[in-house]
Amino acid sequence: MYKNDKVIRRYSEPFKLKILDELSIGKHTKSELCKLYSIAPTTVNEWIKKYNRKDLMNTRVKVETKDEISRIKALQKEIEQLKKLLLKKDLDALVLDSYLEVAAEDLGYKSVAELKKKLSIKP
Repeated sequence: MYKNDKVIRRYSEPFKLKILDELSIGKHTKSELCKLYSIAPTTVNEWIKKYNRKDLMNTRVKVETKDEISRIKALQKEIEQLKKLLLKKDLDALVLDSYLEVAAEDLGYKSVAELKKKLSIKP
C-alpha cells in the first residue's frame, strides 16, 4: 500500500438523511454518531448545511452579567462618540485646506505650501 492511498467514502442521500434524523431525534449526540458510523464531524456539519438544518448546528450561548452588558453598551456609545468626533475633525481639516487653497489663489501664491511658509514667517 502506498502513502497516498486513502479511502474515499461516498455516502448515499438516504444515509445522510438517516444520520440527520437520528441527530434531530436526540437519540445520539453528534460525536456519538460520528464514532458509531466512523464519520468526521466536519462531514456531518457539511450535511447539516447542505440540507439547511440550522436547528442541528451547534449554538453558542453567551452568558453575561448586567454589569458586563452595561459596560458593553457604554463602550459602544463611546465608540460612536469617538467616530463622530473623528468625522468632525476630518471635515474641519478638509474645510481648512479648502480655505487655504482659496486664500492662496486670491493672494496670488503658486501653492498652499508657499502660503503656509509665508504665514509661518510672519508673527
